Amino acid sequence: MINHHHLILHKPAGYISQLVSNQRKQRKKKLLSELYDFPDGSMPVGRLDEDSEGLLLLTTDGKLSEQIRSKAVEKEYYVQVDGEITLEAIEELKKGVEISIFGKKYTTLPCDAAPLDPPDVGPSKRKRSERHGPTSWLSITITEGKFRQIRKITAAVGFPTLRLIRVRIGHITLDIFY
Repeated sequence: MINHHHLILHKPAGYISQLVSNQRKQRKKKLLSELYDFPDGSMPVGRLDEDSEGLLLLTTDGKLSEQIRSKAVEKEYYVQVDGEITLEAIEELKKGVEISIFGKKYTTLPCDAAPLDPPDVGPSKRKRSERHGPTSWLSITITEGKFRQIRKITAAVGFPTLRLIRVRIGHITLDIFY
């Protein structure tokens, strides 16, 4: 019987969701392996882009990784967007919107989306001057995970993502509140 390791991590912004890199262009990027000494064979379950933060699961069990990445498991994000999000934009998100995935048009599956009072998640690493206008927060829960999907869908409805924090995968949550 194989003993697998499963880890829950709060990935900070500024790191890529990889433990090792063989690519020259990524040598200057911060890798997860700089944060901790992970067990051999550990792999991230899904990814968060370099600018995103929050819940990241790591495991040595490939079958578990596939199950978690399936459409049967919800992933919830707190999203700060540029501007005051409208109810019309939230309704569009709920229905699914057309985005581009590697140059091909794709309509996202319906998702849950709702306005959110600003969460107490600490300061952003990126400074934004108030002269750039208001921002707002929403919660988005998806069951798929296309390349940069959350950023693409908020931009598609006119509210680009400024900060993206994954807070839940299935029933696993991360206490990110400071």
